[in-house]
Amino acid sequence: MRFDDAFVKDLQPKFEKAFADMAELEKGAIANPDENRMVGHYWLRNPDLAPTPELTQEIVSTIEQIEVFAEKIHTGAIHPPKAPRFTDIISIGIGGSALGPEFVAQALSPDFPPLAIHFIDNTDPAGIDRILAHVRNRLASTLVLVISKSGGTPEPRNGMIEVKKAYAGQNLNFANYAIAITMPGSHLDETAKSENWLARFPMYDWVGGRTSEMSAVGLVPAALQGINIREMLEGAKEMDDATRIPDLKNNPAALLALSWYYAGNGRGEKDMVVLPYKDSLLLFSRYLQQLVMESLGKEKDLDGNVVHQGIAVYGNKGSTDQHAYVQQLREGVANFFVTFIEVLEDRKSPSPEIEAGITSGDYLSGFLQGTRQALYENHRDSITVTIPQVNSRTVGALIALYDRAVGLYASLVNINAYHQPGVEAGKKAAAAILELQKRVVEVLQSAKTPLSLEEIAQKSGCADQIESIYMIVRHLHANGRGVVLQGNLGQLDTLKVVLN
Repeated sequence: MRFDDAFVKDLQPKFEKAFADMAELEKGAIANPDENRMVGHYWLRNPDLAPTPELTQEIVSTIEQIEVFAEKIHTGAIHPPKAPRFTDIISIGIGGSALGPEFVAQALSPDFPPLAIHFIDNTDPAGIDRILAHVRNRLASTLVLVISKSGGTPEPRNGMIEVKKAYAGQNLNFANYAIAITMPGSHLDETAKSENWLARFPMYDWVGGRTSEMSAVGLVPAALQGINIREMLEGAKEMDDATRIPDLKNNPAALLALSWYYAGNGRGEKDMVVLPYKDSLLLFSRYLQQLVMESLGKEKDLDGNVVHQGIAVYGNKGSTDQHAYVQQLREGVANFFVTFIEVLEDRKSPSPEIEAGITSGDYLSGFLQGTRQALYENHRDSITVTIPQVNSRTVGALIALYDRAVGLYASLVNINAYHQPGVEAGKKAAAAILELQKRVVEVLQSAKTPLSLEEIAQKSGCADQIESIYMIVRHLHANGRGVVLQGNLGQLDTLKVVLN
């Protein structure tokens, strides 16, 4: 990064405020006024920082309960009715309830885990079918994690209903296999309690989805896979300690935030390209997409000014990207900065030589260094984050590093990193479409002759939503839901719709 001492000096007052803001956050300041809640994911890895003894005890006891439960599953002390042990996990979640657990599973799950994990992280019927097909012969020994803060989020709710039906189809009582990870008292929690599910673990209102990996959301699936969750928490705590130092040049999260601010002129003018040079870190860029973009992508600042802040994040892995988009990174539009994630250890055992004195790991390191140098020579900036190896401690540290960098950067640009009004707007719009679909079907049910799209729109009281109605009836038709389309799909004014 090409910033100079004068740039750093100019930002010093902003960083002093950012360090103070972070300290207040950790003490329990209300950080999300939309929901009147604290933001306490830092307490998860250091419970002594929690603002009350009750919260400290709750965090500590939850971790202990997770470890005890995982141990009982692994030993068979808790087992399914028709098998001596559980063999698989279906984890159902969306957003932070999926991206964190998926990243950690890819990075840390052992080659032969005590339970193999499968993720349903969308409401795509074909995707759900694929997961159920993978475990259909082992459904009687498969645990199901349902992860949802409210229990009403459509994607995990839909996944749960479909999976529940699959268990019923094999005459299995879903409650004997199901674990709820949710807010105490939520609809999902009440369902799990009334149906006597296998276990329930808490989510907290002071932990947002994108920062929930160190809560039960991430720790339960990790522990069940045999991942060392204590080491993850310790790595995150160590990074929190290192990034709590109010000294810009000795604080790694502050250096990251400084680099982001410099690269995008404090306005997100350049994208963040994340390139981990290790297969096990493939999903890190996806994890960071939510953490960075949902936290920083805001229309207004804390003073109510329209600022349209944010940093776009994308990436894959090195050296795969030598053959994908590095050509554009070096010679195309200079609208990005790169973050290289370097891992020093090639593998656990010695590497054979590919040629005299050279291993495949030497090539990987050479590609990272060569790409970094080639970009810099062409005035394209980059950050390199180096870890000694991929293990529970370093993955925990990486998660904490970016948690805190996001918090510091948000203060620099004067936005709230801990709410997500745009996400809620999208959910409301989707609900409105489903309500419109119900009205369209009612209109078709009462019609005696085929109707044009315009007639359907008028009869349903939605004259300005012809395009949405077209997409609804087209989708129902394509899936054999009783809707028949007559005419040319490409000529909307001639199309007629009838319910079969």
